[in-house]
Amino acid sequence: MALVTLRIIDGADRGSVFDQLETPVTIGREEGNTLQLKDERVSRFHIKIQEDHGKVVLADLESTNGTRVNGEDIHLRILRYGDMIHVGRSVILYGSEDEIADRLAQLRMQRQKERGEEEQTQGPQSPSDSASSLEFELNWNNQEEDLQAAIYSLEPPELPERLSPAQAAQLAELLEYVHIRIRHLLLSVEVNEAAEKVALDTREWQNLLDLQARISVLLRRIGDPDPGE
Repeated sequence: MALVTLRIIDGADRGSVFDQLETPVTIGREEGNTLQLKDERVSRFHIKIQEDHGKVVLADLESTNGTRVNGEDIHLRILRYGDMIHVGRSVILYGSEDEIADRLAQLRMQRQKERGEEEQTQGPQSPSDSASSLEFELNWNNQEEDLQAAIYSLEPPELPERLSPAQAAQLAELLEYVHIRIRHLLLSVEVNEAAEKVALDTREWQNLLDLQARISVLLRRIGDPDPGE
């Protein structure tokens, strides 16, 4: 069981804060949900947030209008502090001020480390410092990094743990398939260094679109498996 904080920042319930909710959490417009939203574009039971193997996972419950996280349509998604969840006309921010500030600080230190800068460590902050800490991170001014954009950028996913040998083999086969398709596409690219551009012929462009289409089908099957399978 995980504890999650959700803040509604837009929509009919704007300003509502739900602190340290025990998972699983369901959100929808019907009574019986953990969070009942006054939003006619939200389904009766729209999304579910639950803990699984130490991760907080959001699942769309076959909603009519779908769910987006950070602007991307999703069926299943691991949540990270600072993620924006769009359901209907409502926007929900995942995480408390402290949790989001900590993630921003980690992103900042990671980028500094990647650029070879000396890491600066700070002592533990008291709860009274949380607001100023978040304000500091949000207003961090460095031309080479934009933490406010970075928090919504895609991060390399972690490999799932405790896979059976068959599941591990299936995952490896899937990743190898994607790797080979991308490698073939990269080999066909024509690079124009003077113009700082690359060109892809129409056939390979269609191959790239086909790969994206196949991946989208796989994502759909993972997020919405056929009960008969």
